[in-house]
Amino acid sequence: MPIADSQVAQALGKPRQVELAIATITCDGFGDENFEKAFAVIPRLPFKNVEFNCWYGRNLTPNGIRSIKERCRQHNLTPICVQGSSFGASGNVIKDVTHKLWNMEAARQLGCKRVKFTGARRGTEGGLDAIISVLKELAPAAEDMDMLVLLENHANNNLETIEDYDRIFSAVDSPKIGMCMDNAHFDGANVDLMAVVDRFHSKILHIDLKDTERKGIHKVVRYGEGVTDNAGVVEKMLGHGYKGYLLIEMAPPQNQQTLEQDLQKAYDLFHKYER
Repeated sequence: MPIADSQVAQALGKPRQVELAIATITCDGFGDENFEKAFAVIPRLPFKNVEFNCWYGRNLTPNGIRSIKERCRQHNLTPICVQGSSFGASGNVIKDVTHKLWNMEAARQLGCKRVKFTGARRGTEGGLDAIISVLKELAPAAEDMDMLVLLENHANNNLETIEDYDRIFSAVDSPKIGMCMDNAHFDGANVDLMAVVDRFHSKILHIDLKDTERKGIHKVVRYGEGVTDNAGVVEKMLGHGYKGYLLIEMAPPQNQQTLEQDLQKAYDLFHKYER
């Protein structure tokens, strides 16, 4: 949909098919901050959709889930995704399935229809075989709950290469199991971004936008200061009819003094792709 048509659709109250979102780790970093920094900064920015990085126990307790809901209501923010901690529970598939199911339930309580997980360090925690075993259990539940399970690639991770995703999607064929394409991590792993889009465009359900300093090394920098062709990926995916979120995930924060300006710049760079 051209930009002008997108603006008309928005004026008519039609739901957008492609929207920007922002991850809490852009403000909180990787620590247990109870989202306090995120709720202080994000309401001052144009973003309304928020992905919550629920990596700590208190985030996923009933009180924690209630707290997220109440603060989102207070600040007029919409939770759109829960990112849980990675696949791998010391080889205990039952424990990992249970953990992922609770993340799905937390997402449901927040009004989200997607959860996101990456893998453990490459070659650990049972590798790709363990992830596939867990996904075989999760797929029917995801279909029952109408919940997307997004598999995020990371450099030096069990979810890293085109071949990894080929194995997963061959073993677990479900419309609710798809890829979260992290552009900077693919660059950090020396995986060609356009080859990923060509191979998996129908399975890419979520796109993480961030920039890495150089290929072969995942080191996050401000948008435009690295080598990652985020715009090229988005434009190619839109050409394939992509529907979903474009997530701002510049994490950890590069400079607390300029954080709001950096995130505003990210919005300005990418909001033209909303449809």
